[in-house]
Amino acid sequence: MSDKLTIPEEIVISKIYYIRELKVMLDSDLAELYEVETRVLNQQVKRNQDRFPDDFMFQLTETEWELLKSQNTSPTWGGRRKPPYAFTEHGVLMLSSVLNSKKAIAVNIQIMRIFTKLREMLTDNLHLKLEIEEIKKKLSNQSKNIELVFNYLDELVDKKENPEPRKQIGYKKQ
Repeated sequence: MSDKLTIPEEIVISKIYYIRELKVMLDSDLAELYEVETRVLNQQVKRNQDRFPDDFMFQLTETEWELLKSQNTSPTWGGRRKPPYAFTEHGVLMLSSVLNSKKAIAVNIQIMRIFTKLREMLTDNLHLKLEIEEIKKKLSNQSKNIELVFNYLDELVDKKENPEPRKQIGYKKQ
């Protein structure tokens, strides 16, 4: 099997949505990538329901579906009678065992690589955010230290301008 990408990465990434705090792909988008009808994909999933627990696949609510349609300007979602199924990364992986075509396997490999890249990018961003927070804390502490130094300098300047009379040491003059 060729390691060559069959679909441009940008197209696959544009079909990954963030729903219920999960990265998912919709049944219609996956069917398009696999070059099968959405109904065929869903039939295969229903025939193998035990392979798709709730954390692998779920159906969008009407509200989620309306919100997703309103956010996306693509008119390709017309004519559906019910909301689509959303597949998590594990659900997409499981689809390759249900759809036994070479195209489905090649597309699945590509999708898994893209999910991995997205996860790495997210991890890299998290690492950068943590480093920035650490720098902010250090700067905050340095600001406090600089303020303390200036307070001490103000006290020294004040003492120099308004010296207290010194007590004489030694014999008293009478």
